[in-house]
Amino acid sequence: MSLDRYIRQMRYAPLGEGGQKKLAASRVLLCGCGALGSVIANTLVRSGVGHLRIVDRDFLELNNLQRQVLYDEDDVRAQLPKAIAAAEKLRRINSEVEIEPVVADVDATNIERLADGVDMLLDGTDNFETRFLANDLAVKRGLPWVYGGVIGSEGQTMTILPGDTACLRCLLGEPPPAGSMPTCDSAGILAPIVNIIASMQANEALKILSGNAKAASRFLTVFELWENRIRQIDVSKLRDSVDCPACKRGELAWLEGGRGSQSAVLCGRNAVQLSPAEKGEISLEAMAAKLSAVGKVTRNKYLLRLAVEDYLVTLFPDGRAIVGGTDDVAEARTVYAKYIGS
Repeated sequence: MSLDRYIRQMRYAPLGEGGQKKLAASRVLLCGCGALGSVIANTLVRSGVGHLRIVDRDFLELNNLQRQVLYDEDDVRAQLPKAIAAAEKLRRINSEVEIEPVVADVDATNIERLADGVDMLLDGTDNFETRFLANDLAVKRGLPWVYGGVIGSEGQTMTILPGDTACLRCLLGEPPPAGSMPTCDSAGILAPIVNIIASMQANEALKILSGNAKAASRFLTVFELWENRIRQIDVSKLRDSVDCPACKRGELAWLEGGRGSQSAVLCGRNAVQLSPAEKGEISLEAMAAKLSAVGKVTRNKYLLRLAVEDYLVTLFPDGRAIVGGTDDVAEARTVYAKYIGS
């Protein structure tokens, strides 16, 4: 692998050629490739990480393009899953980086396998269930990870080095109660805050993967762009001051499957994701033949779409479905059972 393309980066003394070579040997799991994840992926691939495994459960829609920098209108028209569209773009950006796209929902049944062989995790998700799951895995395996979240014009990020810094459960304890937090639907989201938080996450990853973990932030950093505020909260002593159920007591309920759900209301989408209790392969070709009599069906090798009544049902080969047209889980389950089967 030629290092010439990274010459400007290597001239930054704390990184140098040695750090660049460590980046080239590194392997990263990125959970989610929407707003935050697309910026993180773009930055890491341009910076020369060796292997990037991108896991995302969703497909592209036109309103994603306002803030999800890897994608364009052609990707939306092609009805591509985000992980696939991202991989195609990233391979054109840097053919020397190994890109591994996975179209899946990260959950307790697959996260250990998805994290096999990686050096760190990065948070590109939009929900606390997946973040608490990633935190459990990071604590169990001693893997560094970087939390990030954005809504409206505000965002925050925190770096977790298990055994050294506080973990996410040291900070939060439990996920916020349902309905207590603003969503993309209620508060909207501005693209600049996405770029700032994701860039900070990517920068923390570059420090860690290049062998400079001591330079990683020991702060929870919060930006409020519209009102021009930046706060940094020192969390360097937080781990010692709380009795954390995860990193102190070893209670990993999210990873063990004791916490979490098989449904999720998708932020800003008027849609619900449903996951079967037992995953198995579904023939999209056979399902298309079955459903063609009840509604308009389109498909590619990654997904099938059924437009029926006032709903748009997107079905994936693993049995997951995103039911558009409702944010009511019970209603979505009824639609799934009616057309896909229980």
